[in-house]
Amino acid sequence: MEDDVRSLLTSEENHKTENLGFNSRKPFHVPPRDLHGATDPQERVTPKASAMNSRIQYYNRLTSTDQTLMPPKHVIPPSEEIYVYSPLGRAMQLESSLDGVGTNSSMVTIFAIWNTMMGTSILSIPWAMKQAGFTLGIILIILMGLLLLYCCYRVVKSRNTINFVDTSSWEFIDVCKYYFGSFGQWSSLLFSMISLIGAMVVYWVLMSNFLFNTGKFLYNYIHNITEINHVLSTNGSLKVICPNPPGVHLKNHTHISFLTGNDTSLHTFQEWWNKTNTVPLYLIVPLLSLLNFKSASFFARFNNLGTISVIYLIVLVTLKAVRSGFHLEFHCNCFFFPFFLPEFRLSFPQLTGVLTLAFFFHNSVITLLKNNQDQKNNVRDLSIAYLLVAVTYLYVGIMVFAAFPSPELSKECIEPNFLDNLPSNDVMAFIARVFLLFQMTTVYPLLGYLVRVQLLVQLFGKVYPSFLHVFILNLLIICTGVLVARFYPNIGGLIRYSGATCGLAFVFVYPSLVHMISLKRQRQLKWSSIAFHSLIMVLGLANFITQFFM
Repeated sequence: MEDDVRSLLTSEENHKTENLGFNSRKPFHVPPRDLHGATDPQERVTPKASAMNSRIQYYNRLTSTDQTLMPPKHVIPPSEEIYVYSPLGRAMQLESSLDGVGTNSSMVTIFAIWNTMMGTSILSIPWAMKQAGFTLGIILIILMGLLLLYCCYRVVKSRNTINFVDTSSWEFIDVCKYYFGSFGQWSSLLFSMISLIGAMVVYWVLMSNFLFNTGKFLYNYIHNITEINHVLSTNGSLKVICPNPPGVHLKNHTHISFLTGNDTSLHTFQEWWNKTNTVPLYLIVPLLSLLNFKSASFFARFNNLGTISVIYLIVLVTLKAVRSGFHLEFHCNCFFFPFFLPEFRLSFPQLTGVLTLAFFFHNSVITLLKNNQDQKNNVRDLSIAYLLVAVTYLYVGIMVFAAFPSPELSKECIEPNFLDNLPSNDVMAFIARVFLLFQMTTVYPLLGYLVRVQLLVQLFGKVYPSFLHVFILNLLIICTGVLVARFYPNIGGLIRYSGATCGLAFVFVYPSLVHMISLKRQRQLKWSSIAFHSLIMVLGLANFITQFFM
Protein backbone atom coordinates (compact mmCIF):
# COMPACT_ATOMS: atom_id res chain seq x y z
CA MET A 1 0.00 0.00 0.00
CA GLU A 2 1.21 3.48 -0.75
CA ASP A 3 2.36 5.57 2.21
CA ASP A 4 0.07 8.50 2.98
CA VAL A 5 1.94 11.77 2.89
CA ARG A 6 1.77 13.61 6.20
CA SER A 7 3.21 17.07 6.71
CA LEU A 8 4.86 17.83 10.06
CA LEU A 9 2.81 20.72 11.45
CA THR A 10 2.34 22.59 14.70
CA SER A 11 1.61 21.11 18.10
CA GLU A 12 -0.52 22.91 20.69
CA GLU A 13 1.85 22.10 23.55
CA ASN A 14 4.07 24.84 25.07
CA HIS A 15 7.79 24.39 25.29
CA LYS A 16 8.43 24.31 29.01
CA THR A 17 11.39 21.98 28.85
CA GLU A 18 14.13 24.58 29.15
CA ASN A 19 13.53 24.58 32.92
CA LEU A 20 14.31 20.89 33.30
CA GLY A 21 17.91 21.66 34.22
CA PHE A 22 19.60 19.27 31.83
CA ASN A 23 22.60 20.55 29.88
CA SER A 24 22.65 17.71 27.38
CA ARG A 25 20.27 15.33 25.65
CA LYS A 26 17.24 17.50 26.33
CA PRO A 27 14.45 15.50 24.70
CA PHE A 28 12.16 18.49 24.23
CA HIS A 29 14.81 21.12 23.52
CA VAL A 30 14.24 23.25 20.44
CA PRO A 31 17.47 24.90 19.27
CA PRO A 32 17.04 28.51 18.15
CA ARG A 33 17.20 28.92 14.42
CA ASP A 34 16.49 31.62 11.91
CA LEU A 35 13.32 30.09 10.48
CA HIS A 36 12.90 32.65 7.72
CA GLY A 37 16.49 32.54 6.56
CA ALA A 38 17.12 28.81 6.80
CA THR A 39 18.55 27.37 3.63
CA ASP A 40 18.09 23.70 4.49
CA PRO A 41 14.51 22.59 3.67
CA GLN A 42 14.60 20.34 6.72
CA GLU A 43 15.07 23.41 8.95
CA ARG A 44 12.13 25.32 7.55
CA VAL A 45 9.80 24.16 10.32
CA THR A 46 8.12 25.89 13.19
CA PRO A 47 9.51 25.55 16.73
CA LYS A 48 6.38 23.61 17.72
CA ALA A 49 6.86 21.13 14.89
CA SER A 50 10.52 20.76 15.84
CA ALA A 51 9.49 20.07 19.43
CA MET A 52 7.16 17.31 18.26
CA ASN A 53 9.95 15.77 16.21
CA SER A 54 12.28 15.88 19.22
CA ARG A 55 9.70 14.09 21.34
CA ILE A 56 9.29 11.33 18.79
CA GLN A 57 13.05 10.89 18.44
CA TYR A 58 13.35 10.71 22.24
CA TYR A 59 10.85 7.86 22.47
CA ASN A 60 12.46 6.06 19.57
CA ARG A 61 15.73 5.93 21.53
CA LEU A 62 14.04 4.34 24.54
CA THR A 63 14.35 0.90 23.02
CA SER A 64 13.69 -2.43 24.63
CA THR A 65 15.33 -5.69 23.63
CA ASP A 66 13.10 -6.32 20.65
CA GLN A 67 11.29 -3.19 19.57
CA THR A 68 11.15 0.56 19.81
CA LEU A 69 8.99 2.10 22.48
CA MET A 70 5.91 3.67 20.91
CA PRO A 71 5.32 7.31 21.93
CA PRO A 72 2.01 7.91 23.74
CA LYS A 73 -0.87 9.36 21.75
CA HIS A 74 -0.76 12.70 23.58
CA VAL A 75 2.82 13.21 22.40
CA ILE A 76 1.92 13.03 18.71
CA PRO A 77 -0.40 15.87 17.68
CA PRO A 78 -2.74 15.42 14.73
CA SER A 79 -1.63 16.31 11.24
CA GLU A 80 -3.36 19.30 9.76
CA GLU A 81 -3.04 17.94 6.26
CA ILE A 82 -3.29 14.34 5.13
CA TYR A 83 -2.95 13.50 1.46
CA VAL A 84 -4.83 10.41 0.39
CA TYR A 85 -4.08 8.88 -2.96
CA SER A 86 -6.08 6.48 -5.05
CA PRO A 87 -4.24 5.36 -8.19
CA LEU A 88 -5.66 6.94 -11.29
CA GLY A 89 -8.04 8.69 -8.98
CA ARG A 90 -6.94 11.86 -7.24
CA ALA A 91 -5.07 13.10 -4.23
CA MET A 92 -7.30 14.80 -1.74
CA GLN A 93 -6.79 16.80 1.43
CA LEU A 94 -8.47 15.90 4.69
CA GLU A 95 -8.71 18.44 7.48
CA SER A 96 -8.39 16.93 10.92
CA SER A 97 -9.54 18.42 14.19
CA LEU A 98 -7.57 18.89 17.39
CA ASP A 99 -7.85 15.27 18.46
CA GLY A 100 -6.95 13.91 15.01
CA VAL A 101 -9.87 11.48 14.78
CA GLY A 102 -13.62 11.66 14.61
CA THR A 103 -13.77 14.81 12.50
CA ASN A 104 -16.13 13.63 9.77
CA SER A 105 -19.68 12.41 9.91
CA SER A 106 -20.63 9.17 8.21
CA MET A 107 -22.09 11.08 5.27
CA VAL A 108 -18.87 13.03 4.74
CA THR A 109 -16.80 9.85 5.06
CA ILE A 110 -18.95 7.98 2.52
CA PHE A 111 -18.69 10.69 -0.10
CA ALA A 112 -14.99 11.20 0.61
CA ILE A 113 -14.43 7.52 -0.24
CA TRP A 114 -16.62 7.86 -3.33
CA ASN A 115 -14.68 10.94 -4.41
CA THR A 116 -11.33 9.22 -3.88
CA MET A 117 -12.23 6.16 -5.96
CA MET A 118 -13.89 8.12 -8.75
CA GLY A 119 -10.80 8.53 -10.89
CA THR A 120 -10.07 8.39 -14.58
CA SER A 121 -11.11 4.73 -14.67
CA ILE A 122 -14.67 5.94 -15.20
CA LEU A 123 -13.68 7.01 -18.74
CA SER A 124 -12.80 3.40 -19.62
CA ILE A 125 -15.76 1.58 -18.05
CA PRO A 126 -17.95 1.60 -21.26
CA TRP A 127 -15.06 0.24 -23.34
CA ALA A 128 -14.28 -2.41 -20.73
CA MET A 129 -17.95 -3.47 -20.66
CA LYS A 130 -17.78 -3.87 -24.43
CA GLN A 131 -14.80 -6.19 -24.01
CA ALA A 132 -16.74 -8.38 -21.56
CA GLY A 133 -20.14 -8.28 -23.19
CA PHE A 134 -23.15 -6.34 -21.98
CA THR A 135 -24.66 -8.85 -19.54
CA LEU A 136 -21.38 -10.27 -18.28
CA GLY A 137 -20.05 -6.74 -17.86
CA ILE A 138 -22.88 -5.83 -15.48
CA ILE A 139 -22.38 -9.05 -13.51
CA LEU A 140 -18.61 -8.51 -13.23
CA ILE A 141 -18.97 -4.94 -11.98
CA ILE A 142 -21.20 -6.20 -9.15
CA LEU A 143 -19.02 -9.22 -8.29
CA MET A 144 -15.73 -7.33 -8.46
CA GLY A 145 -17.21 -4.61 -6.28
CA LEU A 146 -18.15 -7.19 -3.63
CA LEU A 147 -14.79 -8.95 -3.84
CA LEU A 148 -12.72 -5.78 -3.54
CA LEU A 149 -14.98 -4.57 -0.72
CA TYR A 150 -14.20 -7.73 1.23
CA CYS A 151 -10.46 -7.36 0.60
CA CYS A 152 -10.70 -3.72 1.70
CA TYR A 153 -12.49 -4.89 4.85
CA ARG A 154 -9.56 -7.23 5.54
CA VAL A 155 -7.19 -4.26 5.23
CA VAL A 156 -9.24 -2.25 7.73
CA LYS A 157 -9.16 -5.12 10.23
CA SER A 158 -5.49 -5.99 9.67
CA ARG A 159 -4.17 -3.76 12.47
CA ASN A 160 -6.42 -5.52 15.00
CA THR A 161 -4.55 -8.78 14.40
CA ILE A 162 -1.40 -7.41 16.08
CA ASN A 163 -1.24 -7.61 19.87
CA PHE A 164 1.05 -5.89 22.39
CA VAL A 165 1.96 -3.14 19.91
CA ASP A 166 0.34 0.26 19.49
CA THR A 167 -0.85 0.20 15.87
CA SER A 168 -3.04 3.31 16.05
CA SER A 169 -0.70 5.23 13.74
CA TRP A 170 0.02 2.29 11.42
CA GLU A 171 -0.93 1.97 7.80
CA PHE A 172 -1.26 -1.26 5.86
CA ILE A 173 2.33 -1.01 4.66
CA ASP A 174 3.41 -1.13 8.32
CA VAL A 175 1.30 -4.24 8.80
CA CYS A 176 2.99 -5.86 5.79
CA LYS A 177 6.41 -4.96 7.22
CA TYR A 178 5.41 -6.50 10.58
CA TYR A 179 4.33 -9.80 9.00
CA PHE A 180 6.77 -10.09 6.08
CA GLY A 181 9.80 -8.12 7.26
CA SER A 182 12.01 -6.27 4.80
CA PHE A 183 10.47 -8.21 1.90
CA GLY A 184 7.06 -6.78 2.77
CA GLN A 185 8.53 -3.30 3.07
CA TRP A 186 10.41 -3.27 -0.24
CA SER A 187 7.80 -5.20 -2.20
CA SER A 188 5.20 -2.71 -0.97
CA LEU A 189 7.44 0.10 -2.17
CA LEU A 190 7.82 -1.60 -5.56
CA PHE A 191 4.09 -2.05 -6.12
CA SER A 192 3.49 1.44 -4.77
CA MET A 193 5.85 2.88 -7.37
CA ILE A 194 4.13 0.85 -10.10
CA SER A 195 0.73 2.24 -9.18
CA LEU A 196 1.90 5.84 -8.69
CA ILE A 197 4.09 6.09 -11.78
CA GLY A 198 1.45 4.15 -13.74
CA ALA A 199 -1.08 6.75 -12.67
CA MET A 200 1.21 9.57 -13.78
CA VAL A 201 1.72 7.90 -17.17
CA VAL A 202 -2.03 7.56 -17.69
CA TYR A 203 -2.49 11.18 -16.66
CA TRP A 204 0.13 12.26 -19.22
CA VAL A 205 -1.66 10.37 -21.98
CA LEU A 206 -5.01 11.86 -20.99
CA MET A 207 -3.65 15.39 -20.60
CA SER A 208 -2.11 15.11 -24.08
CA ASN A 209 -5.45 13.91 -25.41
CA PHE A 210 -7.45 16.69 -23.75
CA LEU A 211 -4.95 19.38 -24.73
CA PHE A 212 -4.97 18.16 -28.34
CA ASN A 213 -8.76 18.21 -28.62
CA THR A 214 -9.02 21.56 -26.82
CA GLY A 215 -6.55 23.15 -29.22
CA LYS A 216 -8.34 21.57 -32.16
CA PHE A 217 -11.70 22.92 -31.01
CA LEU A 218 -10.32 26.45 -30.65
CA TYR A 219 -8.56 26.35 -34.04
CA ASN A 220 -11.65 25.06 -35.84
CA TYR A 221 -13.83 27.65 -34.12
CA ILE A 222 -11.52 30.56 -34.94
CA HIS A 223 -11.09 29.51 -38.57
CA ASN A 224 -14.72 28.43 -39.01
CA ILE A 225 -13.74 24.87 -39.93
CA THR A 226 -16.31 22.09 -39.93
CA GLU A 227 -14.87 18.66 -39.33
CA ILE A 228 -16.97 15.65 -40.22
CA ASN A 229 -14.34 12.95 -40.38
CA HIS A 230 -16.06 9.62 -39.62
CA VAL A 231 -19.01 11.52 -38.13
CA LEU A 232 -22.35 9.75 -37.90
CA SER A 233 -25.52 11.64 -37.00
CA THR A 234 -28.14 9.75 -34.99
CA ASN A 235 -30.97 12.26 -34.89
CA GLY A 236 -29.84 15.20 -36.98
CA SER A 237 -27.98 16.96 -34.15
CA LEU A 238 -26.14 14.42 -32.00
CA LYS A 239 -22.90 13.28 -33.61
CA VAL A 240 -20.44 10.58 -32.65
CA ILE A 241 -17.23 9.51 -34.32
CA CYS A 242 -15.26 6.32 -34.80
CA PRO A 243 -11.60 7.45 -34.70
CA ASN A 244 -10.31 3.92 -35.33
CA PRO A 245 -12.84 2.14 -37.59
CA PRO A 246 -12.73 -1.62 -36.87
CA GLY A 247 -12.55 -3.01 -40.41
CA VAL A 248 -15.94 -3.06 -42.14
CA HIS A 249 -17.87 -2.10 -39.04
CA LEU A 250 -18.85 1.25 -40.51
CA LYS A 251 -22.25 1.52 -42.12
CA ASN A 252 -23.53 4.43 -44.25
CA HIS A 253 -20.16 6.07 -43.71
CA THR A 254 -19.12 9.21 -45.55
CA HIS A 255 -15.64 10.65 -45.30
CA ILE A 256 -15.06 14.40 -45.54
CA SER A 257 -11.91 15.50 -43.77
CA PHE A 258 -12.22 19.32 -43.55
CA LEU A 259 -14.13 22.13 -45.21
CA THR A 260 -11.75 25.08 -45.34
CA GLY A 261 -10.45 27.72 -47.69
CA ASN A 262 -6.84 27.66 -46.45
CA ASP A 263 -5.38 24.18 -46.88
CA THR A 264 -1.79 25.36 -46.26
CA SER A 265 -2.62 26.84 -42.86
CA LEU A 266 -4.56 23.74 -41.88
CA HIS A 267 -1.74 21.44 -42.96
CA THR A 268 0.76 23.44 -40.89
CA PHE A 269 -1.51 23.29 -37.85
CA GLN A 270 -2.00 19.56 -38.18
CA GLU A 271 1.75 19.08 -38.49
CA TRP A 272 2.56 21.03 -35.33
CA TRP A 273 -0.52 20.01 -33.35
CA ASN A 274 -0.40 16.22 -33.46
CA LYS A 275 -1.90 14.09 -30.68
CA THR A 276 1.07 11.72 -30.35
CA ASN A 277 4.03 13.38 -32.08
CA THR A 278 4.02 16.94 -30.74
CA VAL A 279 1.38 17.68 -28.08
CA PRO A 280 2.90 15.35 -25.42
CA LEU A 281 6.15 17.33 -25.79
CA TYR A 282 4.41 20.65 -25.14
CA LEU A 283 3.52 19.52 -21.62
CA ILE A 284 7.13 18.91 -20.56
CA VAL A 285 8.16 22.43 -19.57
CA PRO A 286 5.09 23.45 -17.51
CA LEU A 287 4.67 20.11 -15.73
CA LEU A 288 8.38 19.65 -15.05
CA SER A 289 8.33 23.06 -13.38
CA LEU A 290 5.33 22.11 -11.25
CA LEU A 291 6.88 18.79 -10.25
CA ASN A 292 9.93 20.53 -8.77
CA PHE A 293 7.86 22.40 -6.18
CA LYS A 294 9.05 21.45 -2.71
CA SER A 295 5.51 21.39 -1.33
CA ALA A 296 2.35 20.08 -2.96
CA SER A 297 -0.09 21.77 -0.58
CA PHE A 298 -0.99 24.47 -3.11
CA PHE A 299 -2.28 21.93 -5.64
CA ALA A 300 -4.36 20.10 -3.02
CA ARG A 301 -6.70 23.10 -2.90
CA PHE A 302 -8.07 22.24 -6.33
CA ASN A 303 -9.20 18.70 -5.54
CA ASN A 304 -12.87 19.66 -5.47
CA LEU A 305 -12.55 19.93 -9.23
CA GLY A 306 -12.43 16.13 -9.28
CA THR A 307 -15.93 15.88 -7.84
CA ILE A 308 -17.20 18.57 -10.23
CA SER A 309 -15.67 16.72 -13.19
CA VAL A 310 -17.30 13.40 -12.27
CA ILE A 311 -20.70 15.04 -11.76
CA TYR A 312 -20.36 16.83 -15.08
CA LEU A 313 -19.49 13.56 -16.83
CA ILE A 314 -22.63 11.96 -15.38
CA VAL A 315 -24.73 14.89 -16.62
CA LEU A 316 -23.08 14.71 -20.06
CA VAL A 317 -23.72 10.97 -20.35
CA THR A 318 -27.36 11.41 -19.29
CA LEU A 319 -28.07 14.17 -21.79
CA LYS A 320 -26.40 12.34 -24.65
CA ALA A 321 -28.33 9.14 -23.85
CA VAL A 322 -31.65 10.99 -23.70
CA ARG A 323 -31.02 12.58 -27.09
CA SER A 324 -29.74 9.40 -28.71
CA GLY A 325 -31.98 6.75 -27.18
CA PHE A 326 -30.96 3.15 -26.52
CA HIS A 327 -29.66 0.90 -29.31
CA LEU A 328 -29.42 -2.73 -28.19
CA GLU A 329 -29.57 -5.67 -30.57
CA PHE A 330 -29.23 -9.05 -28.86
CA HIS A 331 -30.27 -11.16 -31.87
CA CYS A 332 -27.83 -12.02 -34.61
CA ASN A 333 -28.56 -10.48 -38.00
CA CYS A 334 -26.55 -12.27 -40.67
CA PHE A 335 -26.51 -9.22 -42.94
CA PHE A 336 -25.17 -6.90 -40.26
CA PHE A 337 -23.29 -9.31 -38.03
CA PRO A 338 -20.72 -6.70 -36.89
CA PHE A 339 -23.58 -4.83 -35.17
CA PHE A 340 -24.67 -7.84 -33.14
CA LEU A 341 -24.37 -7.18 -29.41
CA PRO A 342 -22.76 -10.14 -27.61
CA GLU A 343 -23.77 -10.59 -23.99
CA PHE A 344 -20.67 -12.65 -23.06
CA ARG A 345 -17.15 -12.37 -24.46
CA LEU A 346 -13.94 -14.27 -23.72
CA SER A 347 -12.01 -11.00 -23.44
CA PHE A 348 -13.74 -10.24 -20.12
CA PRO A 349 -10.41 -10.18 -18.14
CA GLN A 350 -9.85 -6.73 -19.64
CA LEU A 351 -12.84 -5.54 -17.63
CA THR A 352 -11.63 -7.21 -14.44
CA GLY A 353 -8.24 -5.52 -14.85
CA VAL A 354 -9.87 -2.11 -15.19
CA LEU A 355 -12.23 -2.79 -12.28
CA THR A 356 -9.35 -3.78 -10.01
CA LEU A 357 -8.10 -0.22 -10.29
CA ALA A 358 -11.56 1.34 -10.46
CA PHE A 359 -12.42 -0.12 -7.02
CA PHE A 360 -8.90 0.30 -5.64
CA PHE A 361 -8.99 2.13 -2.31
CA HIS A 362 -6.98 -0.22 -0.15
CA ASN A 363 -4.00 2.11 0.14
CA SER A 364 -6.07 4.95 1.61
CA VAL A 365 -8.86 3.30 3.56
CA ILE A 366 -7.19 3.25 7.00
CA THR A 367 -6.18 6.89 6.82
CA LEU A 368 -9.57 8.12 5.71
CA LEU A 369 -11.58 6.03 8.16
CA LYS A 370 -9.51 7.40 11.05
CA ASN A 371 -11.45 10.63 10.61
CA ASN A 372 -14.85 8.97 10.94
CA GLN A 373 -16.73 10.26 13.98
CA ASP A 374 -18.11 6.89 15.01
CA GLN A 375 -15.49 4.22 14.44
CA LYS A 376 -18.13 1.54 14.92
CA ASN A 377 -19.70 2.60 11.63
CA ASN A 378 -16.53 2.17 9.57
CA VAL A 379 -17.56 -1.12 7.96
CA ARG A 380 -21.08 0.13 7.26
CA ASP A 381 -19.87 3.40 5.75
CA LEU A 382 -17.24 1.60 3.67
CA SER A 383 -19.91 -0.75 2.30
CA ILE A 384 -22.24 2.12 1.40
CA ALA A 385 -19.40 3.96 -0.33
CA TYR A 386 -18.55 0.89 -2.42
CA LEU A 387 -22.21 0.56 -3.32
CA LEU A 388 -22.29 4.17 -4.56
CA VAL A 389 -19.13 3.62 -6.58
CA ALA A 390 -20.55 0.47 -8.17
CA VAL A 391 -23.82 2.26 -9.00
CA THR A 392 -21.89 5.14 -10.59
CA TYR A 393 -19.82 2.80 -12.75
CA LEU A 394 -22.90 0.80 -13.73
CA TYR A 395 -24.81 3.95 -14.64
CA VAL A 396 -22.05 5.44 -16.80
CA GLY A 397 -21.18 2.09 -18.39
CA ILE A 398 -24.74 1.10 -19.23
CA MET A 399 -25.81 4.54 -20.46
CA VAL A 400 -22.83 5.01 -22.77
CA PHE A 401 -22.87 1.42 -24.00
CA ALA A 402 -26.62 1.25 -24.59
CA ALA A 403 -26.94 4.72 -26.12
CA PHE A 404 -24.06 4.32 -28.54
CA PRO A 405 -25.73 4.46 -31.97
CA SER A 406 -25.65 0.79 -32.91
CA PRO A 407 -28.04 1.15 -35.91
CA GLU A 408 -25.45 3.34 -37.65
CA LEU A 409 -22.18 2.52 -35.97
CA SER A 410 -20.85 -0.66 -34.41
CA LYS A 411 -20.30 -0.67 -30.67
CA GLU A 412 -16.83 -1.95 -31.48
CA CYS A 413 -16.09 1.73 -32.12
CA ILE A 414 -16.38 2.59 -28.40
CA GLU A 415 -13.00 4.03 -27.42
CA PRO A 416 -11.04 3.33 -24.18
CA ASN A 417 -11.73 6.98 -23.41
CA PHE A 418 -15.40 7.39 -24.32
CA LEU A 419 -14.92 11.16 -24.79
CA ASP A 420 -12.91 10.28 -27.92
CA ASN A 421 -16.21 9.16 -29.50
CA LEU A 422 -17.39 12.77 -29.38
CA PRO A 423 -16.00 15.10 -32.07
CA SER A 424 -13.67 17.91 -31.08
CA ASN A 425 -16.30 20.51 -31.99
CA ASP A 426 -18.80 19.10 -29.46
CA VAL A 427 -19.27 21.92 -26.92
CA MET A 428 -20.18 19.69 -23.98
CA ALA A 429 -17.23 17.42 -24.67
CA PHE A 430 -15.00 20.50 -24.95
CA ILE A 431 -16.10 21.68 -21.48
CA ALA A 432 -15.50 18.21 -20.02
CA ARG A 433 -12.00 18.07 -21.51
CA VAL A 434 -11.09 21.51 -20.18
CA PHE A 435 -12.33 20.57 -16.69
CA LEU A 436 -10.38 17.30 -16.72
CA LEU A 437 -7.25 18.91 -18.18
CA PHE A 438 -7.09 21.51 -15.42
CA GLN A 439 -7.92 18.99 -12.71
CA MET A 440 -5.22 16.57 -13.89
CA THR A 441 -2.69 19.39 -14.15
CA THR A 442 -3.19 20.07 -10.43
CA VAL A 443 -3.24 16.40 -9.38
CA TYR A 444 -0.16 15.41 -11.40
CA PRO A 445 2.29 17.31 -9.12
CA LEU A 446 0.63 15.69 -6.09
CA LEU A 447 1.32 12.24 -7.51
CA GLY A 448 4.90 13.25 -8.24
CA TYR A 449 5.25 14.48 -4.67
CA LEU A 450 4.04 11.12 -3.38
CA VAL A 451 6.61 9.31 -5.55
CA ARG A 452 9.29 11.63 -4.22
CA VAL A 453 8.29 11.09 -0.58
CA GLN A 454 8.13 7.32 -0.81
CA LEU A 455 11.17 6.64 -3.00
CA LEU A 456 13.67 9.27 -1.92
CA VAL A 457 12.96 8.85 1.79
CA GLN A 458 13.65 5.13 1.47
CA LEU A 459 16.83 5.66 -0.56
CA PHE A 460 18.28 8.85 0.94
CA GLY A 461 16.31 9.46 4.13
CA LYS A 462 15.06 12.85 2.93
CA VAL A 463 12.06 14.04 0.94
CA TYR A 464 14.21 16.62 -0.85
CA PRO A 465 17.86 15.42 -0.83
CA SER A 466 18.84 18.04 -3.40
CA PHE A 467 17.47 19.78 -6.45
CA LEU A 468 19.50 17.46 -8.68
CA HIS A 469 18.03 14.30 -7.13
CA VAL A 470 14.48 15.58 -7.50
CA PHE A 471 15.06 16.92 -11.01
CA ILE A 472 16.48 13.62 -12.29
CA LEU A 473 13.62 11.65 -10.75
CA ASN A 474 10.99 13.96 -12.24
CA LEU A 475 12.72 13.94 -15.63
CA LEU A 476 12.67 10.13 -15.72
CA ILE A 477 8.96 10.07 -14.85
CA ILE A 478 8.14 12.63 -17.53
CA CYS A 479 10.19 10.82 -20.17
CA THR A 480 8.25 7.66 -19.40
CA GLY A 481 4.96 9.51 -19.86
CA VAL A 482 6.08 11.07 -23.15
CA LEU A 483 7.25 7.75 -24.58
CA VAL A 484 4.01 5.98 -23.65
CA ALA A 485 1.89 8.85 -25.03
CA ARG A 486 3.90 8.60 -28.24
CA PHE A 487 3.89 4.84 -28.80
CA TYR A 488 1.04 3.38 -26.68
CA PRO A 489 -1.63 6.02 -25.95
CA ASN A 490 -4.22 3.42 -24.91
CA ILE A 491 -5.52 4.28 -21.44
CA GLY A 492 -7.69 1.16 -21.35
CA GLY A 493 -4.63 -1.05 -21.64
CA LEU A 494 -2.59 1.08 -19.24
CA ILE A 495 -5.32 1.05 -16.60
CA ARG A 496 -5.90 -2.69 -16.73
CA TYR A 497 -2.16 -3.50 -16.62
CA SER A 498 -1.56 -1.12 -13.73
CA GLY A 499 -4.69 -2.26 -11.89
CA ALA A 500 -3.92 -5.96 -12.22
CA THR A 501 -0.30 -5.43 -11.13
CA CYS A 502 -0.75 -3.30 -8.02
CA GLY A 503 -4.00 -5.10 -7.17
CA LEU A 504 -2.22 -8.45 -7.15
CA ALA A 505 -0.29 -7.41 -4.03
CA PHE A 506 -2.45 -4.87 -2.22
CA VAL A 507 -5.89 -6.28 -2.98
CA PHE A 508 -5.66 -10.04 -3.38
CA VAL A 509 -2.45 -11.43 -1.84
CA TYR A 510 -1.31 -9.36 1.15
CA PRO A 511 -4.72 -8.89 2.85
CA SER A 512 -5.50 -12.61 2.51
CA LEU A 513 -2.07 -13.72 3.74
CA VAL A 514 -2.16 -11.35 6.71
CA HIS A 515 -5.58 -12.65 7.70
CA MET A 516 -4.58 -16.32 7.45
CA ILE A 517 -1.31 -15.81 9.32
CA SER A 518 -3.08 -13.98 12.14
CA LEU A 519 -5.68 -16.76 12.42
CA LYS A 520 -2.93 -19.37 12.49
CA ARG A 521 -1.14 -17.58 15.32
CA GLN A 522 -4.40 -17.55 17.25
CA ARG A 523 -4.95 -21.22 16.39
CA GLN A 524 -8.26 -20.36 14.75
CA LEU A 525 -7.38 -21.05 11.12
CA LYS A 526 -9.84 -23.43 9.45
CA TRP A 527 -9.73 -25.23 6.13
CA SER A 528 -12.71 -23.27 4.85
CA SER A 529 -10.83 -20.01 5.45
CA ILE A 530 -7.71 -21.39 3.78
CA ALA A 531 -9.71 -22.47 0.73
CA PHE A 532 -11.60 -19.17 0.43
CA HIS A 533 -8.61 -16.87 0.80
CA SER A 534 -6.43 -19.07 -1.39
CA LEU A 535 -9.12 -18.77 -4.07
CA ILE A 536 -8.95 -14.98 -3.76
CA MET A 537 -5.19 -15.06 -4.29
CA VAL A 538 -5.55 -17.41 -7.27
CA LEU A 539 -8.12 -15.07 -8.82
CA GLY A 540 -5.76 -12.14 -8.35
CA LEU A 541 -2.92 -14.04 -9.99
CA ALA A 542 -5.16 -15.14 -12.88
CA ASN A 543 -6.36 -11.56 -13.30
CA PHE A 544 -2.74 -10.43 -13.58
CA ILE A 545 -1.57 -13.14 -15.99
CA THR A 546 -4.52 -12.99 -18.39
CA GLN A 547 -3.97 -9.29 -19.07
CA PHE A 548 -0.97 -10.22 -21.20
CA PHE A 549 -2.98 -12.60 -23.40
CA MET A 550 -5.91 -10.33 -24.25
